[in-house]
This record gives sequence, C-alpha cells and structure tokens, in this order.
Amino acid sequence: MRSAPAAPGDHLSEVDTPALLLDLDAFEANIARLHGEVLPTGVAIRPHGKAHKCPEIARRQVAAGAVGVCAQSLGEAEIFARAGIADVLLSNQIAGADKAARLADVAGATKVAVCVDDPHQVAQLAAATAAAGTTLGVLIEVAMGRRCGVAGVAEALRLADQIGSAPGLELRGLQAYAGSAQHLRTPGERRNAIERARATAEPIRDALGATHVTGAGTGTYPLEVASGLWTEIQPGSYVLMDADYALNVEPPPFRQAIFVQARVISTHPDRVVVDAGHKAVALDSGRPTPPRGLSVFGLSDEHTILLVEEGDPPAYGSVVRLIPGHCDPTVNLHDWIVAVRGDVVEDVWRVEARGA
Repeated sequence: MRSAPAAPGDHLSEVDTPALLLDLDAFEANIARLHGEVLPTGVAIRPHGKAHKCPEIARRQVAAGAVGVCAQSLGEAEIFARAGIADVLLSNQIAGADKAARLADVAGATKVAVCVDDPHQVAQLAAATAAAGTTLGVLIEVAMGRRCGVAGVAEALRLADQIGSAPGLELRGLQAYAGSAQHLRTPGERRNAIERARATAEPIRDALGATHVTGAGTGTYPLEVASGLWTEIQPGSYVLMDADYALNVEPPPFRQAIFVQARVISTHPDRVVVDAGHKAVALDSGRPTPPRGLSVFGLSDEHTILLVEEGDPPAYGSVVRLIPGHCDPTVNLHDWIVAVRGDVVEDVWRVEARGA
C-alpha cells in the first residue's frame, strides 16, 4: 500500500497528488441532513459501504444513528466486521462453498445477513453455518430489473420454506433495491420506477408475512421512505456525491464532499496538464468536472488535459480539484482518504475495503 499522501496539520498545498480529498464540513452536513430527515420517520438507515469502503466513515454513520452498513462484496463485509461494525448486510449474492464458509465465520463475531435468489445459494449457506455452528441472516432479493432477484411469489415462497428448514439460517425479510432508478433524470421517472418497484415487492412481502424490506438509494430514498413498504434504506453516495447525481433534475439535496486533488505539471497558454488520469478518477459515468473556467479535453493513465476557457491558466505546481463522475469506483482507486477542513488536513483514513 502506498504511504499516506498527507498528515494531520498539513496544508492542502502540501498533500501529495493525486489524492482523494473529503471535505469534512460537507460530509458532516450530508450525514446530518439525511439522518435528521429519515430517522424521525421510523425508517432505519443502513448506509452502503461500497460507496466509501472506509471503516472510519462507517463508524461515523453508525454514531449518527445508522443501524449498521451494507457491503456489496464478501471482502467488504469481512473488513467492516473486523473494524467493529456490529451489523453488516451483504446486499448481494455469493457463490461457492469457500465464500459461504468465510461468511459463516464472520457471523460468529458480528450480526451478518446476505441476499439470496436461488436454492443453490441457500444450500451452500446452510452447509457452511452447520459446519461453523453460527447463525446467518438471509434476505430474499426481489428482482427490480435484470440483475438479481426472484420474479414472483412462488419463487419467494419456495426459498422461504428452504431457509426455514435450515437451523443455521434466519429469514429476515426482503431486499428490493431499484438501482437503475437512482440516476433517472426527472422526478417523474424516478417516482414511476419506485412505484413499479413497490408493486412488485408488495405481494411478495404479503405472501411471506415479512415485516422488513430494505432497499433505496441516494437518488430515490424519499420515495421509499414515504411508500409505507420499505422499513430500511441503503443510501451510499449521499456522504460523498458526484457529478452524475448533479445531472438529475432536482438532484439529491447533498453537498459535493469528495474530490480528486491533482497538481499542475505542465502549463500552456490554452491548456494545463495535471497529474491525475484514469488511475485516479473513474470514467464509467463520464469525465470529471474541473473548476470553473476549465474544461476537460482528455485523459490518459496519469494525465488530464484541461483547456482554459476563461481567465488565466492555473500556475505550475498549483492544485486543482476534480469532481468525479462516479464516486464509488473513484474511491476504489485510492488507498487513503484525506479528510480536510478548510485548507487544513484534519485526518487521513485508510480505504481498507478497496479492491475486487
């Protein structure tokens, strides 16, 4: 692992680049806003750790009232559990006896649940918990699109019967996450998508007599909270935010908190080049957004070329903040989060759960 790019007390200009910066004022305001809005409704908050992959951020979310966190991979779940997060939902399916055994081991020290949509998964998990002597929570995932999940009541009932007959498994409810709805651009499109999700999940909930439904993300959580169906939400990006969410009509009400800080390494009258490229900022949701007066001409592995649209070009050696198009995979490119307040580094946190 690369050594930390900064130390507490450093000025921003001293941070080694490229670096992942977290604006603590914006980060704390985002937590206060969502948690203050949702917790009084009685709906639980289980932030998604895949957004930040950082136990220190997870601990701060739990301290602000979250019941625990989600993980999207077994490796993330193991890291969060080892870091002391007492309630972890692996909001995904796993395959393989080795992975089932690892998850059953985690369940010996931490409250853990995992999603299923296939009898083979249930059988592997049951065998693993029997061997480990542990108990694992299970949620049946409802298909919200073409990814994972059961399509209807009959499939869900068969899985519920199989889970109920396995001593080491405990059926805790349903997962119904409409991921594709998060970045639908208009409020009407998002509202219609969540109504379709509710119409799909509600009959399955009623048939199983389930009292717990988890799902929802940063782009739609007010709709799930208001629906009467979801009892828990899983927003991830709300603490960080990114340029793609900013493209939504009526975007989520959170401040941009995560940036990639780069340094100008070459200057020209019409452009500058900075030392952050593909290896520092993810491009799956488009190019990063530079400061006002600059535009992105292109990126390569270690460089971004910024055209000067107005004003003078940034000086050689100066720093520039880029807003990533997608926060989750951008965080996954960095070993450290440099937490800053104003122009001063307050702390440096490891991105412990990064990687495949």
